[in-house]
Order: sequence, then C-alpha cells, then structure tokens
Amino acid sequence: MPITLESHQDVAVLRIDHGGGNTLDTDSCRELVFRLDEAGSARAVVLTGTGRVFCAGVDLKRIHDGGAAYVSEFLPLLSDALLAVFGFPRPVVAALNGHAIAGGAVLAAACDHRVLGPGTIGVTELLVGVPFPLAALEILRCAYGTARLPSLTYAGETWGGEAALARGLVDELVPPEEVLERAIVVAARLGDRPAEPFAHTKAQIRQPFHERIAEYRHSDDPEVERLWRSPAALAAVKSYVDEVLG
Repeated sequence: MPITLESHQDVAVLRIDHGGGNTLDTDSCRELVFRLDEAGSARAVVLTGTGRVFCAGVDLKRIHDGGAAYVSEFLPLLSDALLAVFGFPRPVVAALNGHAIAGGAVLAAACDHRVLGPGTIGVTELLVGVPFPLAALEILRCAYGTARLPSLTYAGETWGGEAALARGLVDELVPPEEVLERAIVVAARLGDRPAEPFAHTKAQIRQPFHERIAEYRHSDDPEVERLWRSPAALAAVKSYVDEVLG
C-alpha cells in the first residue's frame, strides 16, 4: 500500500510509503483519498512520510513512461487528493520527516500545521516546465497568501530550517527524531476542540479558496492538462528524469 494508516490513540497517522521519494502518482493519490475516508472517525490526522523524504512531489518517471495518456488520468486524481487533505474537517498536521518538494510542498500546505525536522520545502514545478493545477495554487494561496505566491513559485527555490520558518512555510522546527511525536501532540491538542465548531471554522477560513476552485477548475484544468501533455513539457520531463533521476 502506498499510504499506511496507523492509530495513536485518537490520532490517525497516515504515512506515505511509496518508493524512494514517496511520490504522487495515480496509485498514491487514490490511496490517500481512501485512507482519509478511513480516518474520518479520528479526532485528528497526522500526515508524514517514510525515510528521509516527506514527499518529493509528482512521480515524473510515471509521467515519462505513461506520456500524454497518463497525464490525462493523473492530473484530476492529483487535484482530488490535494483537496481531500485541504477539505478534511478535522485537524491535519504535517510531520515533515524530510524533503517536501513540489507537490509534496502543496500537500504540506493543505494541512493545518506543519512541523519540520530535516529537509527542505518548496514548490519547483516551473523548473520542470509545467504549471500548477488550480487546486494546488489555491491551496498555496490559502496557506501563504497571494502576495507570497510569486516568490514561492517563479524561482522554484527550496528552503530548510530557519529559512523555511522565517518565510512562514512551516510553523515550527524540531530535531529529526522528534518530528512525528511533536506532530501527534499538536494534532491531539487541536483535536480536543469541539468537532463541529472546529469543522465549521475551518470551512469558513477555506471557503473563498474552495469557491474559486469550484468556479474556475472546469475551465483551468483543461489548459493545465494541455500544457502538461505538450511535447515541450514531456521533453522537459524526459530531460529531468534522465539528468536528475537517472
């Protein structure tokens, strides 16, 4: 299973365990939605990774191998998975056990609180030559504000430690061995809030972003898909896979 579900008293821990980079592909996106549904009775959720990586983003090897047809299948599943985290009514805390890159950074942004140990965080899609799905961009907008989006996205930089904290990309830093424990403590504390008032408040905060996604996704998603399917984008993915991933 690409996502495992563990129980720590009333806190559900979802662990991404999907290859060396804990990447997002059709399988892990479907599994994340399924596991969140399973965790619906928990008072809070912690999302973490395995090994030294939280999530390295989209599995570009799958994009390379599957081509345009795979892109068309994958992109809606990616948005659905991100929105499942973003719209989850109970507290969700990201235990960043390692790098949170590109889609992994968006996944962290979809959570309510981010605890960083080792590794870096940043959105790097434009370095590969593909745009963000609308859902991903709105999640980043909610977490970090509109004014921050250009600096976060255009250059494709990543930050770790105090630099990530200073930029507001994470909420706290802890030693590597304490990341999961601390995230569970935070999740349990947030989970002590009355369930319905918490869910309503969370929905109020995120309503404008959900509304923009609902209004514009039907027109923006086809354009994002066209750009991801383009020969130029697929060639850039191939080059990245060959040069960086081997």
